[in-house]
Amino acid sequence: MNKLILSHYEINRDTTALFSANHIDYCTVVWEREQLYYIKKPVLQLVKEGCLEGGADYDGRKTAVIYKTGIQSRIPIPINPNEHIYAFPTHSPKLHECSWIFYHHIKTIKRHPNPQQSLILFKHGKELLLDLSYHTLERQVQRTSHCIVRFSHQEQVSGYYF
Repeated sequence: MNKLILSHYEINRDTTALFSANHIDYCTVVWEREQLYYIKKPVLQLVKEGCLEGGADYDGRKTAVIYKTGIQSRIPIPINPNEHIYAFPTHSPKLHECSWIFYHHIKTIKRHPNPQQSLILFKHGKELLLDLSYHTLERQVQRTSHCIVRFSHQEQVSGYYF
């Protein structure tokens, strides 16, 4: 099977996860619902470009999350709040092994027999085994949920959204 290697990729509602790759032809593996893409740009560059497409730069989004939530490490990012695209890093974004998981695709997370690993079950039926403890993954999911609440601009008043 041929790999679809792209020089450009835009994060969208189908983006499920981004993984760093050690390959001569590409730097990132993008996992969408039904497709894998291999991208020549690094993971963090894709996240930063996604933030710009969403109306702000990565550093601004990161600063706003810190300000609104108090989260200081492994900060979830509202990549495009208007499109409800939120992602969290599995490690420090500066590290090569950092992957980004897109919150709205997660169905549930599960413990793994190896305490240093955990499992994500996605809504589209796929599973992902991460080298991340269940506790750390659970904390990242909770932080992202908190971030979504803090960045939600819709307020319901008498059945209308503002």
